[in-house]
Amino acid sequence: MERYDDPRPEFLYEEHPDHPGWMRWGFKDPTRYNAFLGEMMVRAEDNPDSRPRAFVRMTPERQHSNLADRMHGGALLGFIDVALFAAARSFGLIGAGTAVTLDLNTHFIGGGRIGEAVEAQVELLRETGRLLFLRGLVVQGSDTVAEFSGTIRKPGR
Repeated sequence: MERYDDPRPEFLYEEHPDHPGWMRWGFKDPTRYNAFLGEMMVRAEDNPDSRPRAFVRMTPERQHSNLADRMHGGALLGFIDVALFAAARSFGLIGAGTAVTLDLNTHFIGGGRIGEAVEAQVELLRETGRLLFLRGLVVQGSDTVAEFSGTIRKPGR
């Protein structure tokens, strides 16, 4: 399979200056949806004895909250969707741009607290010529917030 080293110029994928071992991830254009989620970081786990895994973080703020002062389900779904792409990029399986989500299944398990980092732990289940099958958990500290699975269609050539 083709591997990607550099994202398109409109994407940010660079070493995070304040978090060694983590990469910054997102659009450079602050008017795109991803900017609503705030700063995102991604780190791939390199373990040849297991499936590829990546960790994607964001810190929910007031604009991500519901009336119970927990992370709004829509913001959580948005984070999970973007985390699939950040993980796939960190695995070197996609560049940036025209890949799309084909499906995303999510079970909400707990409420995400505002002001504390949430982390999507994303695992690659399988890669085919055009598809990536992924699954994972969203955690906040020792609490599980959600579990998910999704399929990404890789960009056409």
